[in-house]
Amino acid sequence: MFDVLVYLYENYWRPDACPDHQQLRRKLSAVGFESEEIQEALHWLDGLADSAESCAGAPAAGSLRVYSDAEREVLGDASIGFLSFLGSAGVLPAPMREMVIDRAMAVGGGPIDLDDLKIIVLMVFWSLGEEPDALILDELFVSPEDRLIH
Repeated sequence: MFDVLVYLYENYWRPDACPDHQQLRRKLSAVGFESEEIQEALHWLDGLADSAESCAGAPAAGSLRVYSDAEREVLGDASIGFLSFLGSAGVLPAPMREMVIDRAMAVGGGPIDLDDLKIIVLMVFWSLGEEPDALILDELFVSPEDRLIH
């Protein structure tokens, strides 16, 4: 599923630039994605759209986020730490953080891989039509071992 999401992020500048589900299904299949993977991604994207619509009811800035046991199990310590980092850096406001948590919980399992969480963060920005800051894009795309220290 995450490969499909990355493909959509790289090839469509906004969700409304994507074709309808049926045409998108055909395009993704022609590119080589499996039917089950496509269906899972499209279902996840429908949830993302619903989450974006309900984003207005998210906690106010400066509020403290306490994670439930279920959230801690699915997210894991690394992902919670990363979300905290993004929030404290001022690049992931509380409503967007809630969208990320909602979509991570929709993936299920646990704990979610940090690279997969980073894709979810990108997709939340994408769904809202926002471009992440260049430094955050670097944090989301470049693995720590590949970074050059100046």
